[in-house]
Parts: sequence; structure tokens; C-alpha cells
Amino acid sequence: MLHSTFQSVLEARHPDEYRDIVVRFATHLGFDKVGAITIVDHRNADTEFLSVDNMPEAYSRAVADPRNGWTDPVMQHCKHRSAPVLWDQGTYLAARQIEMWEEQAAFGYRTGICLALHMPGGLHFLLGVDRDQALPKDRAELGRMLSDVQLFAVYAQEAAMRVLLPPREPDPPPRLTPQEIDCLRWTVEGKTLWEAAAILHMAESTAQLHIDNAVRKLSCVNAPQAVLKALRLAMAKKNLMPSASLVPLSA
Repeated sequence: MLHSTFQSVLEARHPDEYRDIVVRFATHLGFDKVGAITIVDHRNADTEFLSVDNMPEAYSRAVADPRNGWTDPVMQHCKHRSAPVLWDQGTYLAARQIEMWEEQAAFGYRTGICLALHMPGGLHFLLGVDRDQALPKDRAELGRMLSDVQLFAVYAQEAAMRVLLPPREPDPPPRLTPQEIDCLRWTVEGKTLWEAAAILHMAESTAQLHIDNAVRKLSCVNAPQAVLKALRLAMAKKNLMPSASLVPLSA
């Protein structure tokens, strides 16, 4: 049931439908609050924020001060890193921002998972799921939850670029070499870099170079996003097949 939202968000036709799917994903995962923010850094130095969330109106007014982003440890993490952050009271206590945590905890924002994707061209995407209860203590359960958030962020970002941003002149489809396609496919199918290199009879450093080149050509930030974009561009109908580890697009 949870993974059905991966395909659904790709098929969203308008912002309201996109929002409903994002909220449904968070709810199925066990979070009652969610925010998906598309950020565009324009050349004139202005920054545009396109937010899709179910934030309570009272909390929205409470955090309206843009200076909060300068001191919030979760936002500071996401500004400079793509790795997800699992946050709770201790995160704000360590940053000496316990009053900020207490203010948001009153509205149910006590803990959560947040991550950012930073794309070329001044585009950024931030996804955060939040709740009142503590995160699971079981490492396996928490790992699955984190994996779902990371993968959904890739799908939600792809949809946000289409649904929320004005249409832009499409770039010509990039061309991947057979080696780049093979390395990308084996990596996303769950093989380690060493295993993929062994299968393709090449050095690990060469396999990593091919993956990095494919991700760069597709203007992506990681291998799963690159595969998804390749599929969306219909570049790989014969060469790149969706695998179970990536969640089938027909799910």
C-alpha cells in the first residue's frame, strides 16, 4: 500500500493532487505532518520557495519569521548536506536551540526525518516527515522507514519539477554510454560497487566513474534518481529495467 504512492506521485496532474499524495505517503509511514519544499535559486539572487505541506495554520504563523532557517539545526543540515537527518529534542539541545524545539513540539513537531536533494541549476528539494511520537528504536524498522523516505523524495522531486514549476524549454535528452547504463543498472539492482565492477570486468574506480558520469549527465544527485529520470525520458526501454530494489513503476 505504501509503495503505491511512488507511482501515484509521478502521475499527479496538479498541485492539490500532488499534496494529497505526499500527505498520504507520510500518513502511511506513520507521520501526521509532512512538508515538501521546492527551492529555486534565481540568477538575480532571489530565492523562490514552493511549499506543499499540511502544517497547522497556527504553527505556520509561529514559524513565519525567515530568520528561523538561519538557526534551525535541521534546516542548516539540509542546506549543506544531502544525507538525511533523524532529529529529535536532542538535536536542538545540542545546537542550543531548545526553545525552538519546545515551540514546535507544542504543535506536534517533536521528532522526524528530513533530507534535501540539491540539483544543478540552483534547484533544491526538501522533504520532511514529522510526528509527536519517538522514532522506532528497532534498527531494522528505522532503516526501512528511512529508505522509504529517501526513495519517495526522489519520486516526489521529479513530480514537483513538473507540477509546481512553470514549464521550461526541454533540454535535449542526454546520451549515456553502454558502460554507464550497465554500471547504473547493477548498482541500483542492489549490487555493491565491487560486485558491479566484477560482473562488468572492470576496476571499481572505473565503475564509479561511469556511475558518476551518468548521474552528472542526467543532472541528478544519486543513482536511483538517475535511473528514474532515464526511465521517464524513455531512454532505457531496452537497456534499463526497473528492479524490485527501486520499486517497480507499475506498483
